[in-house]
Amino acid sequence: MTDWIKVCEAVEKANGIVLTTHRSPDGDGIGSQIGLYHALINSGKPVHMHNRDGVPRIYRFLEGSDAVTQGEDFGEDADLIISLDAASRPRLGFPASFFEGRTLLVIDHHASNGRFGDINLVDTGACATGAIILELIERLGLSLSSAAANAIYVTIMTDTSSFRNANTTAEVHELAARLVRAGAEAWPIAREVYESHSRAAFDLMLACLGTLETHDNGRSAWLYVNQDMYAATGGDAEDTEGFIEYARALQGVEVAVFIRPETGGGWKVSFRNKVNADVGALAVSLGGGGHHHAAGCNMEGTFEEVRRRVRAAVSKLFV
Repeated sequence: MTDWIKVCEAVEKANGIVLTTHRSPDGDGIGSQIGLYHALINSGKPVHMHNRDGVPRIYRFLEGSDAVTQGEDFGEDADLIISLDAASRPRLGFPASFFEGRTLLVIDHHASNGRFGDINLVDTGACATGAIILELIERLGLSLSSAAANAIYVTIMTDTSSFRNANTTAEVHELAARLVRAGAEAWPIAREVYESHSRAAFDLMLACLGTLETHDNGRSAWLYVNQDMYAATGGDAEDTEGFIEYARALQGVEVAVFIRPETGGGWKVSFRNKVNADVGALAVSLGGGGHHHAAGCNMEGTFEEVRRRVRAAVSKLFV
């Protein structure tokens, strides 16, 4: 049960608000942040957006994305931090000093969320954190501008894998329709997110597809990229968005796995399911988190060490 009165009071009483999302932000994190920003700023609230990492290129078309600052420190006055789409405080990437003297409101939809805030608004039944933000905006009595609608539409589109995941219900399509009626531009958004890739991204995709392997009698499919591929193509981690969907698209595959290097060392491992396998629980077993249908984790070690550990964990799903 969510204490909406407590949540709304925290926002309404705040003298300064900073909105933040997890490291290596995705469409749900960035869209939730920018959508709520527009609603709050239009109401006269002093609000800032600050993340550990920058806005990915494919989301920089969103109005307000240039107002997102980045880094470990945030020098502006703020007595309320709103964490968006992050299941744990370490996922935000900030030192303890970032939170000192500030109330932390956590808004998220991950089943693995540890309720790490002073106030927690976690709805694991929501298709995206952006869906919770839309309800928050309505409960606060704030207006929904076309800029906010565009940002929230991105959250729903990307966290349902373009309305293809099992979390795409009638209610999800109704949410999308409400956002379009409020001014969200469905086709231009899809074009910016899915049809604006660089040549380097395509070259990197071709190199990645060459790594395709299937295991577990064809029930798991694997792809990866490494630093050599980045160097050879001119691509980078941002260009790998969506690569995992090619592995999931194979007939007979129930679990898709994608591995890429993390900036500063280690590996990011992403999982997608097709029907029944709970990749959220799989990711939790490896120190990460996520949803039943989409999840991930960060791991240390050599590529081969990481792949062996992940292979063993994935194979347990099919025993």
